[in-house]
Amino acid sequence: MTWLGALLVALGGATGSVLRYAVGVYAATAFGTAFPWGTLAVNVVGSAAIGLLGGLGVAGDLRLLLITGVLGGFTTFSAFSLETGLLFQRAWWLAALYVFSSLALGLLAFALCFWLGKR
Repeated sequence: MTWLGALLVALGGATGSVLRYAVGVYAATAFGTAFPWGTLAVNVVGSAAIGLLGGLGVAGDLRLLLITGVLGGFTTFSAFSLETGLLFQRAWWLAALYVFSSLALGLLAFALCFWLGKR
């Protein structure tokens, strides 16, 4: 670990976190809060982005900044877990739909963008 690496991760993480917050606010305003559209969106978009960057072979300092930093701050599994639990308390099928759609769409986005990155 270097100071430059830590700085790149910190700057990227702050950027990704602010972007995640902005998407969450927009989604709540546009679609309401009955379903966690914002978290679903950031996790699918983040999966696509990490697929593309991985496919392109991003490495070194750029990898620290973009993948570890920005995408680490942008995507969120902890919020996904909380929102799944909250949805489960309301309706098990809504929680199941959220888990399935997050996983399926995230993996599909990753695979497509990884393939594009390799081309």
